[in-house]
Amino acid sequence: MQFEFRSDSTCVIANGVLQDPYTGQTINFVRGVGTSNEVHIDHVVAVSDAWQKGAQQLSSAQRYAFYNDPLNLLAVSGSANAQKSDSDAASWLPANKAYRCSFVARQVAVKISYNLWVTQAEYDAIYRVLQQCPDQALPSG
Repeated sequence: MQFEFRSDSTCVIANGVLQDPYTGQTINFVRGVGTSNEVHIDHVVAVSDAWQKGAQQLSSAQRYAFYNDPLNLLAVSGSANAQKSDSDAASWLPANKAYRCSFVARQVAVKISYNLWVTQAEYDAIYRVLQQCPDQALPSG
């Protein structure tokens, strides 16, 4: 990754290579008007999903922590992130089947960290995925 330092003391990624976990594809990223949407920073547990499942009960400090938690943030393909939108595991899983166990485990870890609940459909989807990888550990932040 190459970084660009701006006069206002901010730093942005100028270019780099992303091994996209959602698609399994390699993205050669170059910051610019026509290319910056190729890579997004995804909230693994979407903000809208979290809000519907308990985040509205968090304090403002807890919500700030959720929004900025590295466990919940992931650089991914912009188009895959747009497809995911605010879906949970019941309605969207990564096209890259090799990443599904890690993705679902990460969602579970985030939801546990912030006391967020899951619907029955989401629970069933999580169970089905994790049945395929019984040794999958929950990541920690």
